[in-house]
Parts: sequence; structure tokens; C-alpha cells
Amino acid sequence: MLHLTLRQLKVFEAVARHASFSRAAEELHLSQPAVSMQVKQLEENVGMPLLEQLGKRTVLTEAGREIYDLSRRVANQIDQTEENLAHLRGDTSGRLRLAVVGTANYFVPQLVTAFREANPDVTVSLTVNNRASVVNTLAFNERDLAIMGDLPPGIDLEGAAFMENHLVIIAPRHHGLAGRGRVPMERLKQEVFLIREPGSSSRAAMEDIFASHGMSFATGMEMSSNESIKQAVQAGLGLGILSLHTVALELETRRLEVLPVEGFPVVRQWHIAHRTGKRLPAVAEKFRQFVLRHAAELVPLPRARDLFGSLAD
Repeated sequence: MLHLTLRQLKVFEAVARHASFSRAAEELHLSQPAVSMQVKQLEENVGMPLLEQLGKRTVLTEAGREIYDLSRRVANQIDQTEENLAHLRGDTSGRLRLAVVGTANYFVPQLVTAFREANPDVTVSLTVNNRASVVNTLAFNERDLAIMGDLPPGIDLEGAAFMENHLVIIAPRHHGLAGRGRVPMERLKQEVFLIREPGSSSRAAMEDIFASHGMSFATGMEMSSNESIKQAVQAGLGLGILSLHTVALELETRRLEVLPVEGFPVVRQWHIAHRTGKRLPAVAEKFRQFVLRHAAELVPLPRARDLFGSLAD
């Protein structure tokens, strides 16, 4: 019979998730020797090694994968129980667990700040990643809510739209297509585009837009952040398609231009989402309602006609 403790499982889950003893120790506010001791005791209880070193990498053994799955299920069940009890108490204080895609991080801090001003007893745990990773945090109950663009198809999520998301084509200053009036979509076949990594909502939206016109695009470089794309566009390495929320400062300072391409801006929606059937903690539901009611007024978006003149009318 296995004699496992919750502490051992919690420590092992962190080590396995980070593939690192030091990062797990940092997360759990423990010393690295204390983390190593807990994992060693767990291995002794199981009777098999759970981790092995491949060069500098810490990887799970087959037995380790079994224990990792167990640790995730136990942690999720404990979190769910805590959430259910908080819901029964009607507790609107406590911790808001929120995940956002990288593009949304340009405006989410404004929403969180306004929410906390009205609810000072709430603490916020916020993670920022691409859409695929954000969806995984919901699936594993690591976060209660997520803010993203379009919801990926075939995923067990419930979402509500709360604000428009305008996608635009950005170019360096003095680009040859800037200020020349309407640019046909076909003209973009002659341009090189900078794109996000697979799993990013920005990349998925870009692929959808070109596919809807029966077109492909030339890829100049793949990058892991919107900031990298903006810097590369400024340097003249290619064009990009990003949310207008991400480029407000660059447009104001005239470091980037928005090209008036026909069919743009493409108007999508921002969504606040959670796992289907999940009973949200009271604080999460309160934040969800806050976003649905106030986001559009708290995060003003430059009107398309301000950027495109009569082309967007």
C-alpha cells in the first residue's frame, strides 16, 4: 500500500511541472534541499525512481508520470473543494486566478486595477501565455478564468464576448504602401510577414484571415511575443498583423504605421472564458461580471475611422 502525503505530492507536482528542483523550490518558498528530500521520500514510498537526469534535463520516469497524474488530480480536487466552499460562503474576497493571452496583457492590468480598487481584499494571481497554454490552465483547473480572443473550436469552454478586438496590418514608418489609399489584399502577396509561434491566437487569426481570401503569405520570421514582432517590423524585417490594443503607443509616437488594406481592420471579439460546467468561485464570478459591464469603457479603442479615414466608413 502506498503511504503518500499531500505535501510530497504537492512538491513533486511542482518539480515535474517545472522540470526543475530550483524553480519548484522558488514557487513553494522552500529550500532546494527540502524539495529534494520530499521527492526522495516519495520515491522511497513508491519503491521506484520517479525522476531521472538526461544531461541537464530532469524528466519523468514511467512511474513518475503515474504519480504526476495522481498529484494533478489530487491538487485539482482540493482546489475545487476550496472553490465550492468559498462559493457556499458567498466569499467575494480571496484570490482571483486569471490567465490571459499575451495580446490581452496590454489592457488586462487596467481591468484588474479598477476591479481591485472596488474590491481591495482581493489578491490576483495572473499568468500570461499563448492561447494553447492558457486553455490548458483552464483544463487542469489551475486558473478560474481566462481572457483571450476567439475561443478555439472543439474545446470544452464557455465564453462571453466583452469588447471588440480590431486586427490591423502594421508596417514601419515610410513603408511604400503607407498613405497610398486603399491597398488591395492581393498586393500583400509581395510582402513578407512576421508571425507568432504555433498555439498563439494572433497566429491563428492571421492564418484564418488569409485563408478566407484564398491566399497564403510569405513568412519572414517566427517570434514568441508581440513585442518582438513590433520591434522587428520597426526594423524593416517585414509586416505584422496584430491587435490594435498592442500598438497604441507605437502609433501615437509614429514608430509604426497601419496600412489601409481592403477588408481591414478585421473586427473580432475579446472573450472571458472558463471551463464548461465549472462553478466559479464568488470572486471569479464577480470579476467576470465586472469585465462584461465595464471593460469597453475602461479600455478605449481608437476608432477604425481615426486610422483609416473613409476606408472604414
